Order: sequence, then C-alpha cells, then structure tokens
Amino acid sequence: MQTRQGLASYSGYSQDGNRVILEFRAGRLAITALEEGFWRVRYSRQAEFAPRRSWAVTKADSEFAGLSLTVSEEAEIIELSAGQMRLRVNRVEAGVEWRTAVGQVLLQDIQGPQWLADGSFVSYKKMPADEFYYGFGERTGLLNKRGKRYTCWNTDPVDRNMDHGPGANELYQSHPFFMALRPTVGGYGLFLNNTFKTTFDVGHKDPARLSIEGAGGELDYFLIYGPDPATIVQKYTDLTGRMPLPPRWALGYHQCRWSYYPEAKVREIAHELRARKIPADVIHLDIDYMDGFRVFTWDKDRFPDPAKLIGDLGEQGFKVVNIIDPGVKYDPNNGYRVYDEGAEKDYFVRQAGGELFHGYVWPDDSVFADFARAEVREWWGDLHKELLAAGVRGIWNDMNEPAISSTPFEEWGPHIDITLDAPQGSPAELTSHAEIHNLYGLLEDQATYEGWRRLQPDTRPFLLTRAGYAGVQRYSAVWTGDNDAYWEHLEMSMPQLANLGLSGISFAGADIGGFGGTSTPELWARWIQLGAFYPFSRGHAATWTPPKEPWAFGERTESIARRYIELRYRLLPYLYTLFEESSRTGAPILRPLLYQFYQDANTLQLHDQLMLGSALMVAPIYLPGQEYRHVYLPKGQWYNFWNNALQEGSDLLAHAPLEDLPLYVHGGTILPLGPVMQYSDERPLDQLSLEIYLDEHGVARGRLYEDDGISFRYQGGDSCTTLYTAATDAAGKVRVTANRQGQYVPAPRTIEIRVHGLVGTKHTSLAEDKGDWEVSF
Repeated sequence: MQTRQGLASYSGYSQDGNRVILEFRAGRLAITALEEGFWRVRYSRQAEFAPRRSWAVTKADSEFAGLSLTVSEEAEIIELSAGQMRLRVNRVEAGVEWRTAVGQVLLQDIQGPQWLADGSFVSYKKMPADEFYYGFGERTGLLNKRGKRYTCWNTDPVDRNMDHGPGANELYQSHPFFMALRPTVGGYGLFLNNTFKTTFDVGHKDPARLSIEGAGGELDYFLIYGPDPATIVQKYTDLTGRMPLPPRWALGYHQCRWSYYPEAKVREIAHELRARKIPADVIHLDIDYMDGFRVFTWDKDRFPDPAKLIGDLGEQGFKVVNIIDPGVKYDPNNGYRVYDEGAEKDYFVRQAGGELFHGYVWPDDSVFADFARAEVREWWGDLHKELLAAGVRGIWNDMNEPAISSTPFEEWGPHIDITLDAPQGSPAELTSHAEIHNLYGLLEDQATYEGWRRLQPDTRPFLLTRAGYAGVQRYSAVWTGDNDAYWEHLEMSMPQLANLGLSGISFAGADIGGFGGTSTPELWARWIQLGAFYPFSRGHAATWTPPKEPWAFGERTESIARRYIELRYRLLPYLYTLFEESSRTGAPILRPLLYQFYQDANTLQLHDQLMLGSALMVAPIYLPGQEYRHVYLPKGQWYNFWNNALQEGSDLLAHAPLEDLPLYVHGGTILPLGPVMQYSDERPLDQLSLEIYLDEHGVARGRLYEDDGISFRYQGGDSCTTLYTAATDAAGKVRVTANRQGQYVPAPRTIEIRVHGLVGTKHTSLAEDKGDWEVSF
C-alpha cells in the first residue's frame, strides 16, 4: 500500500498583487482572489506550478479584475482576506477554510490534501448535515447528489450492466463542478480544474465527508460564493464560457432515427410531418448516409444527389443535420481523401513506439485524429466544407468519448473496451491520454465549430455532441446519449437536464421516447409532453426498435404530439428570449425550482417539477396509468396555463388525463406567444400574443428579444429587446406599456393583449406594433 503524504509544515509566503504563494516543506499552495466571492486554490508538489495548457477550459487568472489580498500570519493559521471573504490556511497540513466576512464557514477541509507516490491525490472536506449538492454535469439519479460517488471519465456505457439506470456512474460527459446550498448560510460552487480521471465522493463512504480525488495533475480548484444559485452559475459560466446564441431554427422540433435511408425514406419522413401538420424544423441523418461509415462521405447509391435532396427539403422548411464520428476508416491506397490526408500530414494519434493507434468502430479498423494539436483541429474543421456546401445545416458529433473496441463490431455488436491510450498533443505539450481523454470530445467540437466559422462566417453553427467536458457549451448543444424507452428514464431526464443546466449546459435534451427499447403509446405521449419543453427537443430511436415517429402510435398519441409540439412553436418568442439570456449570463433555460425558489426548503430536493425560464412550471406525469399527481407551488400567484385559473394553496392534486400536462404560469409574468407554425421561419412574428398574469399586487413584467435568427449581426447591435410592464390601479384598470431598445426592426405585426388575475380576464388588441406604446383598459 502506498503511503499518503501531505505538504507538511509552512515556511513562508510571497505575494504578487492578488496572488499569494505559501511555501511548505513538500510543496506549495497558490491562492488567488479573482474577484468578489471568486477564488482559486492551487496545490503543487513540484517546485513550480504546471504551465497553462493551450486547451485550458477556464479564463486565465489575468482576465479577472483581481482583488487586493491581505495576509495575516497567526500561530496556527495564515488568514487571507479579500473583499467580503476570508480564506484560512492551516500552517501544519495546508488545509483551508473558506468563510464570509461575518464568519460563516462555507467550506472546510478535514485535513490538508494528501498525495500518493503515483501522483494521485485526495482532499477531504466537511459536509454539514443540512447541505445539499447539485451539478456534476451529466448524471443519472435524482436532483440532490448527496450520498453519491461520481467519477469523471467520459464513457459510452453500452456494455455496463447499469447502463443509463439510476445507479450508473460514468457517462459520456465529465463536468467536475458542483454547487452546494445550505439554507442557513447560502451557497458556493466548486470547479476542480483537472482533466485527469477525478472522483467526487459526496458522503457516500462517510456521510459527513466530501472527498475529491484525482489520478494525476494538480489539485487546482475554483471557489465561487453565491449567495444564490443564479450568481454561482453566472460566475461559473464566466469562468468556463457560455453557449453562443444558436440559430433560431435549432429551437424547433428535431426528428431522427438510426437511420433514415435511402433518400426516399428521408423524403417520406418529411412528407408525413408536413401532411400530418406536425411542426418540425430538422431531420437528422445517422451513420447510414455515409459510404461504408467513412466520415465526410455520402453513400452514392442511397443518396445520389445530396445537394438536391437538401435543397428540396429546404423548400419545405427542413434543415438537415449529419452525424460525424471521430474514427476515420483505416483505408490506405483506396482513394479515401480523409485518411490519405491525415496519414500524409501525420495527424492521427500514434502509440509511444511510433506506430498508428488502431481501434474498431463503425468503419471497422479505424484511426483517430489528434485533436490536442491546433493544426489537426484546423484540418478537421475544414473537412466539413463539402457537407456545408451541399446545404447541411448542422453537425452531430457522436462516439467521441472516444468509444473504441478492440475487436470488430460485427463479431458481437457494439462494445467499448479500450481507450485511446497513446501520447497526444504537439511536441511542446505532448502528454498522455490520461490528461486528454475527458477533453477529446470537447476538442473535436471546438474543431468543428471553429471550422464552421471559417467556412461560413456569417451563419451561426448548430452542433450537437455526445461527449464533452466543462466548457463544451461554448461550441455545442448536448444530448444525454442512448437512453431507453423506460418510464424511469423519462423521470430521470428531469433532474439530469436540471443538473446539466446548473453545470453551465443550457442547450440540452434527452431522446424523446427513449433511444432503445419499445415504447408504448402512453409512454411516448407522456414523453413528448415533457420533451416539448426540453431546450433541445428531438425524437430519436435505435435501428432495432419499432418506429417511434409521432404517428407510429395511433391517432390519439399523434394528436397529443401535435398539440404539444404546436405549443412549443407558439412559445418560440419566449424560448428564444431565454436562449439569448443564457448566452449572456449562463442562466439555465430548463431549471430546477430551487434555482428560483432556493429559500423555500421544499424545493431543495424537488426533482419532478421544472421551470422553463422564470415563468412556466412543468409538472409532467411520468408513471404509467396515472392521471393525477401532486404539484407543489412555491409562494406567490400561480395560474393554470390551460384555463388561466388562479391556483389556491401550495399543494395541489392535479388532474391530468393522457391528453393533459400540468402546466403553470408564475404570477407577475408577461408571456409572449407567437402563432402556430410548421417550422420556425415559416412566417415572421406577424401575430404576437401577450399573455399577462398579474401577481398579488396587480403587476407583471415581460421581455422579448429579437434578431434575424441566423447571422452574427446581433453582435454588432442588430437586435432589439422589448420590455413590457403591466400595472393595475385602484379602480381595476390595467395599464400596459412597451419599450423597445435596439437597432433591429421586426416585421409589422398585430398584438393581442390578454390580462389574467385580480381583474378577471381582459382583452384588447393593437393593429400595429410601433415598439413603444401604452394602452389602458
């Protein structure tokens, strides 16, 4: 057994502005006050701290404003003060205690960090009994993560007995970030800035102890003081980046299957969607569109003229998204340009002995691009030129954990049993796969996004990825991988997406209806009711499953699907406004109730109700055969979305037969709705409905963001935001005002205004929206 060792005994410090380095006998500790309530704590057993990597996912310390640090040396501790926060370091073990200026302890080490001879480390921290834990990215299970143990190591769990069930540990993405909330104190966030395999034991082994373990690299983490979830998420996404504003069409409904082929099948799906009046913007093409699964190719028998197909679909309002895998078919001397170029330029990963790394994926024997090298990422990004020239409007990066087998898939189906265990990176940064593994998918996404920006600089990219790491939101939307048609997976998607949102991943969704397995009509109906509110809304199914298109389950289920997808399209003005907010602040689009109502202890473990922004609360049915469910309403006015009735009391027994989803609007909201459309840009927003839900004081507010929906001109100011207010006077008269700011001029439109609340329901309309206006009625 290896002996654990700490830093041992303090010997002095040096200071450079907002950074202090404490020297210990066996290492050093750097503490940096980045800004108010935002600190970095970094331990090293080496004489120097490791240099910043070119693939670092965080902002450099120098990009923060910095706070003046004051150091006070006492008999047992060294105290560092900056702004309203204090960090105390134990002189003997180098353990830290982080507290507010008034003495409230936010985080406290049980002892200083310990290292093994192999370079791994562990840090033990106290877990107050009343603290709740959230985040950790893509995880199964319920909302509060206390009592769990999570490993950060990107994995395709196709061979695991637990698969995607509530007990699964490793999944496709790694986000070593969590948020802790304690009602009596507030909250904090912790991001472990380490891309090696890391593990968080959140009171699993010892209910009073949080352990942070790393297989290599430095113990380097950022501390973020709340005091509320919104502040923590905003600061965390300032550190790791935020979602760029996607094209508006990407917010529509997506239809997918592994796989739609040949061309005639794709046209059939498009025809059925339009003929049945089921709104949709996107059709995805899975791996069977390729020639022998060779990436960046088309099967000319199945798809003889891709550009014409995509053009014809475009005339019907459809965009096409193509899948890309990182495994490049090993195909020498056969005219396959992608392999030939990569081999000629030595862009594929090589083993330590110099031979190419080989593994099996869909193309059979495959090699893999070294995305840790900037020139390889540039090459990979430019490979998308022909796809984009043919009219492809989105890229779907799959199998990019990377998922690799030691034997051909056809021998016993997809199975993942090896890693890309070979050196990667440029000569100046050459490192092991242990450091790069969790970054591999993110670096592929970066290559794709940046390539798109070079090839089509005036068009916003749409990317979808399975694998990722902290910061992947800067490049791509995320889906939660190969779930199954189980009621448990429908339920689990709620806390899973909520915790992704708290981890900075706003544009995310789960496969509606379950990727694997056979769905029942009831399950699919209940799933589309919830899935219509996912930020990324896609129906998807595996090749071995029965059809799962909205019409595959009979007329009743089809009618339910149509109703809720139509509602999504009516909500697009509100939804697009939420996306714009998230691109600026990092605010989740789909949120757990605790994000907004964190001071209400009843919300801290509530996993089966979600907020879409601050206005709409979704409380789906997720168990078979049920038509009633309990709904909790936090303090304030709440309205039934379907009949506008005020809801009395904090606990409801909601009646929800199969056609109905319990849906509520928070009082004080002005909700902008558009007309039903078959696709997002079928028509401009020429009819706007303002649904006004007054709070207990007779007041409401709302916001509508608009731009052209496709270009980057909004970054130069070509956008507009309209702020709406409503107020009720003593006589019950309601005054509604609108104020528009920004250069963008929307298309002419009429406005319907409906007020619900203390005055009952009132209605008026405007024949022309001039941006700034006022009406009273």
